[in-house]
Parts: sequence; structure tokens; C-alpha cells
Amino acid sequence: MAGPTHTVEKIGGTSMSRVHELRDTLLIGDRPNLYGRIFVVSAFGGITDLLLEHKKSGEPGVYAAFASGEGDHGWLAALDRASEAMGAAHRVVLEHPGDLERADAFVRDRLIGAKNCLIDLQRLCSYGHFRLSEHMLHTRELLSGLGEAHSAFVTTLMLQRAGVSARFVDLSGWRDTGEVSLDERILGAMSGIDAQTEMPIVTGYAQCREGLMREFDRGYSEVTFSRLAALTGAQEAIIHKEFHLSSADPKLVGADAVRKLGRTNYDVADQLSNLGMEAIHPKAAKTLRQSGVPLRVTNAFEPHDPGTLIDDQPADAPAVEIVTGLDVFALELFEQDMVGAKGYDAAILEVLTRHKVRIVSKVSNANTITHYVDSSLKVLRRVEKDLVERFPSACVSSRAVAMASAVGRDLDGLAVLSRGLNALADAGLSAIGATQGPRQVDVQFIVERDALAGTIRALHGALVETQGRDIAQAA
Repeated sequence: MAGPTHTVEKIGGTSMSRVHELRDTLLIGDRPNLYGRIFVVSAFGGITDLLLEHKKSGEPGVYAAFASGEGDHGWLAALDRASEAMGAAHRVVLEHPGDLERADAFVRDRLIGAKNCLIDLQRLCSYGHFRLSEHMLHTRELLSGLGEAHSAFVTTLMLQRAGVSARFVDLSGWRDTGEVSLDERILGAMSGIDAQTEMPIVTGYAQCREGLMREFDRGYSEVTFSRLAALTGAQEAIIHKEFHLSSADPKLVGADAVRKLGRTNYDVADQLSNLGMEAIHPKAAKTLRQSGVPLRVTNAFEPHDPGTLIDDQPADAPAVEIVTGLDVFALELFEQDMVGAKGYDAAILEVLTRHKVRIVSKVSNANTITHYVDSSLKVLRRVEKDLVERFPSACVSSRAVAMASAVGRDLDGLAVLSRGLNALADAGLSAIGATQGPRQVDVQFIVERDALAGTIRALHGALVETQGRDIAQAA
């Protein structure tokens, strides 16, 4: 088991596609001691999309094609595409013919195993007593786990070839007949490993009794990462991304205008997650926070930069730390008879929960309840239909808008709401709505979708850049 001074570090999928570039910097570099670090890896970029479905476009991968039930052709062709992409990914990373041969054999063994499993499942479910739908979650987990197992195995080969005592730690439960909890899976795999003398390369997917995808879907790797850090008593949990956690998207406001956060807390991380800009999955953050493990977010390609530390400490002084935004829909239910009546809120929440619609924010008055939701239009139409059936005299409508938010550990006394609205007016923009809660950690501005980029630039200029100039002048 790891010693008390180790770190648990995660490399995301986009960075994993460039893991060969990280070999001589982040992974090895000029460190006096290579070890005392446990790495959790995601699948190579794009592989999980091919195994499941494209995260943004929804284009079917193996899982989606299999779930559609249109026979073998679709999912078998998708499996072939995934196999080719996995081979192409490890040929970028590996150079030695022996390593390439082992990686090819690994992919072949895993994908042939998955193929045979799906064929057997189809055959079994051709009998009336068995329903394919009852096995789809397990099928999704099986396929998804192939990506992380592949990238972890390939990374281990690459490091071993470079003289590192790396060990492949497979949490995917491949051909495992037992049923264990997540904690048992992790502790069992880490048993006998001394992270002070070897470098464990751990799969981001962990097969367990709880079924990680049931609750977290494709956010499971951060859950594995955080639980591993908590169980092994890590000194720090570190996420390596392709960018620094900055005050805004540099593509929107300019690389010279943004600043690295450097230090923030889990409260801000939760707000960012709510806006789709995840520093870490909120459930993973909760695990780290409750275990007293601080989180560090770094740029993988700047290994000497300490990045941003996220812990549970308050800010030294009030400040807007980050401005970000998200496209949302405003789902509005207007009912003249709502005043003084009960049950509207609960009914709306029940419908949204049933359709798995994520609520970003909510406002209400005497006869109107508006939820700002992160959803597809297709799902939202189903929600509207159910609400109209439930409240036939109500007016139910939805509108495509965007939400920009100014976030910080402590916004008290900064007049962010009024200064933000003035900044929008000065930029020739207007807000559809704006809200600030009593907790003083974020202020939200609702704008037209095509105004989001301009809104973020205006808010960042007024609330972050001006703030920075004021501090510099005072110094």
C-alpha cells in the first residue's frame, strides 16, 4: 500500500492522447524521486465516444448501436472502428515492436471477449424469459471499461520501456466472477503495491457492485480517482488537464487578460460544475473534502507550475475569481391560480427528475416558476407535454437562453450584480434576468444565447481585470 506522503494523480482523455509527450516531463522529468505517485488514467481521447456514443453529437458507438437492436451489423462495424482507433492511439505512444505487439494482443483479447459477450447476450435475450433492457447498464460498463484498461496498459508499457517500475492496475473486473464494492475493488487491487518503489497506473473505470455508471455515467473516472485518494490517505489529489484553471476562457477574453486562479475552494468548484465547467465531479469533490484531501488542478504540459489548489479554506479577501457561462433553456410555467397553492414546485421537479433533466438554476414569483435547465430540446418537449397534461390551465413554454456567472469564494461587498449589469449596458448588451443568492459565491446573468461571449468578456473586464488593476495600483 502507498505511504503517507504519496499523491494520487489523474490524467484526462485529451491529455492521454499526448501521454508520450508527458513521459519525459510530467511522468519522469527531472524529479529526484519518480515514485510516491499513483496515476489514474482516462481512455485515450475519442475512444469512449466510439465505445458508447459521441458525447456531443450523439453519433452511435458500439453501445448505442447494440442498444438500438438493429441486428449485428451496426454494432459489429462500430466495434471494428473502435478497434482500429485503439490501435492507432497506441501506435502514437509506443515505439518498440515488442510493445506494439503486446498492445495489439491486448486490444484483440479484450475486444474479442466483448464481442463474444454481446453475441451471447443477444442469443440469450432471443428467449422470452430474458430482457435485453435488464442488461444494458452492465453492457455499457463493460464497453466503457475497455478504453481505460487499454490506455493504462499502454502507458505502463511505455513507462517500463523507459526504465520506470510501472505496474498496470486493472480495476475493470475483466473476467472477474466475484462481486465487490468499490472500496473492496480498490483496496484489493492496491494490496501489496508499494507506491514508494513503483508507479501504479490505474484504470479510471472500476467495476463494482454499486455500478458507477448508474449514478455518474461518464464521470466515473473522477469518482474512482477521488475514492482511491481517500482510501490510501493521499497527501494531495491532482488532476492534470490541458489548460490551467483560469479566470475565463482565454479564447473568449484573450490569453493576456485571463489569470490562473492559483487558489480556490470546493465551494467554487461546485459552482463551476453546475455551469458545466467541471474542475472535478461534485460527488468526487465531496469525497475529497470529507476525507481532508486537497485537490490540485494543473496544466499537464507545464509540469513545474503548481497550478491551482482547491481546498476548504475561505478567501483572504472578497474577489470575483472566474467568469463562465452555459447555454440553457428557460422552462417557464405560468399559472394564474398558483398564488397560495401548493404542489406546483414538487410536480415540476418530479417531471424534470423523471426525464433526467439537469436543473442549473431556478427563479419564481407569485404565479410563475422558471427553471433554467441543461437539456436537449427533444427531451424538453417531452417535459412540456407532461406538464401541460398535469396542469391543463397553465401556460408552459421554453426558450433558448444562456447563463453567465461571476463566481468567487467570497463576493460580499463587491456589488457584483449592479456592476455586472452596468458593464453589460456599457457594452451595448442587456440581461433578460439576473440573480444573486445570500451565500455570496455566485451571481448569474441570463442573456440571449448569441450574447453569451460578449457578456463573459464584459463581465470579466469589469469584475476581474479591473479588480486586478486596482490591486496592482494599491501595491
